[in-house]
Amino acid sequence: MKQVHVVDDDEAVRDALTYLLVGEGFTVTSYESAEAFIEAGKPNDGVIVLDVRMTGMSGIELFHELLKTPPVPPVVFLTGHGDVPLAVEAMKSGAFDFHEKPFDETCFLATVRRGLETWEREKPRQQSRAKLDERIGTLSERERQVMEQMVAGQANKQIAHALGITVRTVEVHRANVLRKLGYRSAINLLRDLQ
Repeated sequence: MKQVHVVDDDEAVRDALTYLLVGEGFTVTSYESAEAFIEAGKPNDGVIVLDVRMTGMSGIELFHELLKTPPVPPVVFLTGHGDVPLAVEAMKSGAFDFHEKPFDETCFLATVRRGLETWEREKPRQQSRAKLDERIGTLSERERQVMEQMVAGQANKQIAHALGITVRTVEVHRANVLRKLGYRSAINLLRDLQ
């Protein structure tokens, strides 16, 4: 699916982006604010084109809100000249790319296409990780401590010593962790946590 979500409080910019993207065969949904995007259920498909500065919640604030509930589709920021440092900071937090206004249409469209290709590859992995994180949330505090030691490569004796419990108790917690998370071995768990 070639879905693009445009979030910008400037109607002229939204209209121009919609016209450009639809002309290239993309399906576009536009939102006049970050709040409107959230009210729509924070769609998690396609690519999100997001203005850095908007009235109300800023694009950067919306981006950080999205990061709280993965999976997060590729986010392409649109920035004014003075907002480039903010966009660079967003890139360090995981944004896909940014374009300074006025932007080159060909370059922008190429970025959106790359974002969609990336999303098609990454979405299954991100969804799987989000489900794993949910299951990790069901662990008790002690099980979580044992899991952290397990994935750090610690042997049962080392875990027992570090946590001040018996090796047998570690074995019980280790078995509970693997069962609750749906794994047969700590190696597979470690692979999926990376």
